Amino acid sequence: MGYLVAVTVLWAFSFSLIGVYLSGQVDSYFAVLVRLSLAALVFAPLLRPVATGRRAALGLMAVGAVQIGLMYLCFYQSFEFLSVPEVLLFSVLTPIYISVLDDLLAGRFRLRCLAAAVLAVVGATVIRYTEVGENVWLGFALVQGANLCFAIGQVGYRRLVPYLPAGVPLHAQFGWFFIGAWPLAAMLYAVFGDHDALPTTTTQWGVLVWLGLGASGLGYYAWNRGLPKVDAGTLAVMNNALIPAGLTVNLLIWNHDADIPRLAAGSLLMLAALMINRWMAATRPVSLWSRH
Repeated sequence: MGYLVAVTVLWAFSFSLIGVYLSGQVDSYFAVLVRLSLAALVFAPLLRPVATGRRAALGLMAVGAVQIGLMYLCFYQSFEFLSVPEVLLFSVLTPIYISVLDDLLAGRFRLRCLAAAVLAVVGATVIRYTEVGENVWLGFALVQGANLCFAIGQVGYRRLVPYLPAGVPLHAQFGWFFIGAWPLAAMLYAVFGDHDALPTTTTQWGVLVWLGLGASGLGYYAWNRGLPKVDAGTLAVMNNALIPAGLTVNLLIWNHDADIPRLAAGSLLMLAALMINRWMAATRPVSLWSRH
C-alpha cells in the first residue's frame, strides 16, 4: 500500500509541472523523448536479456510502446487544448476502458459499462459548458487516446505475465518497457517535432529530468512493485486516487482562481460513473484486477 500511496503523490505533481512549465513552451514530442530516454537509461543497465528471453522481451517492448509511448504522446498533446484540472478529470475514464477491453477479450458485453462512460462524458461537459468548442473536444479526444493506450497496456501486461520467465526480478526486465517506447518517440519527434521549441531555462530542464527519472522511472517501477502487495479493491481505489490528488495540488499551488463549483459538479458526475463501473466489476465472476 505504501508504494501506491507514494507514487500517487509523486504523479499528482506531474500534471501541474507539465501544464505550468512545459505546455506551449517546449515541444511535446521532445519532452516525451527526453522523459523516455532518461527512464530507459536508468533501467537498461539492469536488464538480463538472456534470462528474459527474446519472446518475453518483445512482448514487454510492445506493451511499453503502447502503454508508455503512445500514451505519453497523446497525453502531452492534450495540454495544448486543456487546463491541468480538465486533463485530470478527463483521465477518469481509464478504469472503464479497462473493463470494456476485459469484457471484449472475454467475449461478453455489459450495457452498464457504456452507461458509466456516457455519464462521465456528461460530467466532462459540465466542466466546460460555457466554452465547449472544437479545441476543447480535440483535447478531450487526446486524453481519451492516452487513457485507452494506458488501458490496453495494462490489459496486455496482465495477459503477458504468465508467459514471462520465472525468477527474473522486475528491475531486471522493466527496462524493456521504455526501450519499446523509445523508437516511436524518436521517430515522431524527428518527423513532427518543433526542433526550435527546446527548453530554454534551467527550470524547464529540471522539470524534464525529474519527470524522466522520478515520475517515469521510479514511479512506474514502484507502482508495479506495489501491485502484488494489495488486494483488488485497494488497487481499484488507488488507480483513481490520482485524480483528486492531482486536482488538489493544482488548485492549492498553481490555480487558486479555478471555478471550483463547476469542477466539483463535474467531478461528482464522474464519481458516479466510477461507482457504476466498480459496482459492475463487483458483480462479475472474475475481475481483471484480481488476476495476479
